[in-house]
Amino acid sequence: MHTSDVKQLSPLEFAAWGGLLRTHARLVHELDHELEAAHGLPLTQYEVLLHLERAPNQRLRMTELARSVLLSQSGVTRLVDRLEALGLVVRTPCAEDRRVLWAQMTDEGLRRLTEARPTHLAGVRARFLDRFDEDELGRLADAWERVLSDSDAG
Repeated sequence: MHTSDVKQLSPLEFAAWGGLLRTHARLVHELDHELEAAHGLPLTQYEVLLHLERAPNQRLRMTELARSVLLSQSGVTRLVDRLEALGLVVRTPCAEDRRVLWAQMTDEGLRRLTEARPTHLAGVRARFLDRFDEDELGRLADAWERVLSDSDAG
């Protein structure tokens, strides 16, 4: 396909797409800064701990964790290295398959997550959720699900 055959985004399309990207970037930056300043816990580390908290036995295979937090295998390995050095996560081999490593949250990891949660939730509410009424939140949730379900099909 030649570049002259590509249809440009309309102003409305550009506003919708560009707005999503700018909003995501700003919210992630602000929430990260707030968690780091208040708790010394960057948003990426908070997210890993959150996924581990929700997992059975508070542990996930490293590959599952990478998919959950949208990082490459090497990216999640470096992140878990940092969390392990802080005593928030331990890595343990799988008894059934020695190629598999589990990342498991420690008691200290749960404590730090619990301590940071009110700050994070207050930030999410103030910067995003409180700006919409219930009907708008429902439409947003439906829109994200539609985009994700279409993406998952391919």
